[in-house]
Amino acid sequence: MKAVQIVNPFEMQVVELEKPVVGAGEVLVKIKYVGFCGSDLNTYLGRNPMVKLPVIPGHEVGAVIEEIGADVPAGFEKGMNVTLNPYTNCGKCASCRNGRVNACEHNETLGVQRNGVMCEYAVLPWTKIIPAGKISPRDCALIEPMSVGFHAVARGCVTDNEFVMVIGCGMIGVGAIVRAALRGATVIAVDLDDEKLNLAKRIGATYTINSKTENVHQRMQELTNGFGADVVIEAVGSPATYVMAVDEVGFTGRVVCIGYAKSEVAFQTKYFVQKELDIRGSRNALPADFRAVINYMQADNCPFEELITKVIQPEKALEAMKEWEANPGKVFRILVEF
Repeated sequence: MKAVQIVNPFEMQVVELEKPVVGAGEVLVKIKYVGFCGSDLNTYLGRNPMVKLPVIPGHEVGAVIEEIGADVPAGFEKGMNVTLNPYTNCGKCASCRNGRVNACEHNETLGVQRNGVMCEYAVLPWTKIIPAGKISPRDCALIEPMSVGFHAVARGCVTDNEFVMVIGCGMIGVGAIVRAALRGATVIAVDLDDEKLNLAKRIGATYTINSKTENVHQRMQELTNGFGADVVIEAVGSPATYVMAVDEVGFTGRVVCIGYAKSEVAFQTKYFVQKELDIRGSRNALPADFRAVINYMQADNCPFEELITKVIQPEKALEAMKEWEANPGKVFRILVEF
């Protein structure tokens, strides 16, 4: 079967692999679409310390069930549109013991700590197969990244009487905006790109701030009547946005961190204490987050066409990655079609 492989930094190729064979308790899926994630871009650029090259990328998946192994419970049928839960959990670490399996100490995400599924077929345990109802295989590839944003809103315990600032309107930030709006919060979206900010308004943001052309602090004070945000969700991963999150959250507020900053961040730690902040990490997603995204998408409110930047064939993967590297701010999701 055909697969895309990142061989070395800045080097990708299409390779031939053996088609996997389904076993007991497993499901064979025909991969239809796989999204390139920010972690894949970092792997391509040689900036992902968790990856051992060469690696098959891919964990944002739209697939169709091809074959069902023995001992798989009812509820799975050949031809069913599905996505995949790409994470593992050991069942023994502190996170697993506390029921937060998404943050397993020994997690291995497809395409990161282990080979992913940017290939024609994949076999997974039935527990990692997520039926997606009427959502098309193409659109199923958007479920996982959006679920990461949904999970961040859950970590922030967002309610309907709060101001929620979402910094970064990429794919994960979009998920956070949608989920916070669904919970009834007043969402303030922040980004450098006006096109992304316009989309943020269409999916639920009440207000937008262009941090390149506007004074973020002044605007936040105006919009929140001087209180600051109740919850800030950091979905960029840069020192500047981490500092912005702490500066703009109100007293006794919550800061939820999704993005990985690639360098050290210098904070005025007095704000941690003076504001008595809750600073929370948010990693991956739980099954409930996947279900919530599927419910949202099945309500026909998701702007799928605007979230899919382009669909390519496997042979164009290297070219597409070079284009993304050159202009990262203009890309939501690039899907590889098999």
